[in-house]
Amino acid sequence: MPVSNQYIIETRNLTRKFRNTVAVRDLNLTIQRGEIFGLVGPDGAGKTTTIRLLAAIMDPTAGSATVAGFDTVKQAEEIKKRIGYMAQRFNLYGDLTVLENLNFFADVFDVRGNERKERIEQLLAFARLTEFKKRRAAQLSGGMQKKLALACTLIHKPEIIFLDEPTTGVDPVSRREFWDILTELHLEGVTLFVSTPYMDEAERCSRVALMFEGQIVVCDVPERIRGMVTGELLELRPANLRAAERVIAGLPGVLEVQTYGDLLHVFVDNVALRRPQLEAALAVEKIGIISLRQTHPRMEEAFISLMRKRLEDTEHATRDTQHAIRST
Repeated sequence: MPVSNQYIIETRNLTRKFRNTVAVRDLNLTIQRGEIFGLVGPDGAGKTTTIRLLAAIMDPTAGSATVAGFDTVKQAEEIKKRIGYMAQRFNLYGDLTVLENLNFFADVFDVRGNERKERIEQLLAFARLTEFKKRRAAQLSGGMQKKLALACTLIHKPEIIFLDEPTTGVDPVSRREFWDILTELHLEGVTLFVSTPYMDEAERCSRVALMFEGQIVVCDVPERIRGMVTGELLELRPANLRAAERVIAGLPGVLEVQTYGDLLHVFVDNVALRRPQLEAALAVEKIGIISLRQTHPRMEEAFISLMRKRLEDTEHATRDTQHAIRST
């Protein structure tokens, strides 16, 4: 079956149930060749199940999906030839060296002869692991293990790579190096489907989908998602965080307050009007202001705001349903 010129991944009402739990519900996605597509959401949102469905590891309960032009149920083996899949816990062999791991996965994907030799040398250089090729995988740092896992995933030159939270548990420098490698793959035309809990990583994607309770809440380019936040943003570092939050939440024109460590991110309808009111209210309560500035929403603020609205809408719908039942 030929690959669609428009979409390399497409789902139609894709659904997966586990007994009474719906992990993925009526998922409709279209992903173009060469995209870096990010899937973000809290634990239990359905991100891993979605990736396993698309990687043809798991069959859907309902709906369908095509990957590289092949049906994930009827043509799973054709898909597996064309994709790389890096699970949250990729199965490296700790007692084998870096080179032995790469040779093992070359055997799995039937990469042989001169092609194998050339491919392994390329991947060692690509992943910055050449000088560590004789080191056992168990003795590598967390970041290097992730890069080795990616190199093993790439051994058969997949056109699509699925990565399930690939940088979880590694240090910030290793995360940045890992994403530098992903960017190089993107420039080579490889399609990347990445789930991540890190909003700074979501910013690096071509498009991002927020998943919550098995459904897509929003899917768009990062810039537009950031623009979905209502109001203007003030960043406040108060002397007393909890007391300041209680005072600010009840002020006129305050749309939302989010907490980030020792900071409060305060969304207001008009900064010029509300900033003096906020400062006056804190002064009355004798709450000191360490710093206060206007800033722009990041992806993190946008997703928290969108999820909060989704929860509020769900609660309103539940109350309306209960009211309708009681009225009958």
